[in-house]
Amino acid sequence: MIVTLTIIRYPKRHILFALIAMMIHRFPLWINRKIVFYKLMGSGKNGSFDKHPDWQQWAIFSISKKSFKNFEFKNFPEQVLHQKLFGTFIRKWFDFFNCQTITYILNPIEGHGLWDGKTLFDDLPVKTDYEGRIAVLTRATIRLSKLNQFWRNVDGVAAQMADAEGFIASYGIGEIPFIKQATFSIWENKAAMKNFAYQLKAHKDVIQKTRKENWYSEDMFVRFTINGAIGSINGINVLKGKL
Repeated sequence: MIVTLTIIRYPKRHILFALIAMMIHRFPLWINRKIVFYKLMGSGKNGSFDKHPDWQQWAIFSISKKSFKNFEFKNFPEQVLHQKLFGTFIRKWFDFFNCQTITYILNPIEGHGLWDGKTLFDDLPVKTDYEGRIAVLTRATIRLSKLNQFWRNVDGVAAQMADAEGFIASYGIGEIPFIKQATFSIWENKAAMKNFAYQLKAHKDVIQKTRKENWYSEDMFVRFTINGAIGSINGINVLKGKL
């Protein structure tokens, strides 16, 4: 099994084709027999839950039966990796519209919850002893009756993430604006991630409210080690030389 998150950034002049891709890329992903789960998603502007979309930036999260040895995928050019993951059509689409991409190759180690009623990673422990560099995917389907409470509370927390000790990068992604939202964040170590999540008062208060007020109809929380980061956005790969 190989788990990937690919961030795709279109030039401004091609935003219309980014929207079209959200519709037509479903078909090649759906018929791809190697892929067991995928999501095409948009992005928020500020790297976390965000009401304001970034029309240039999009994402594909996928789980594939395909597996690579570490030395193989670390040496794949972006074009080869995407063709192996998504097929020729999507890779040529990225090339034709001059997209910038970065693909994170992930290994799930801890987590719980559901995505569209599915447990994506069987027998995943809630906790492990791993303490090194870590990525976290937090996603939720927000109840319509709780949208106001959710969006009133998350903006302040998101703004503080970038200044947290040990923070490396984050992306706000989602399937449906306002309702189905996710954050993918990368941290130097688990201790830094936990300090932000559980020691920062604003974030701790939001976590307590989500449970007490039952904001979500479904949620999922998964931690990953990162086996590779291939490509760059605006010339930046935050993990270059670190893996």
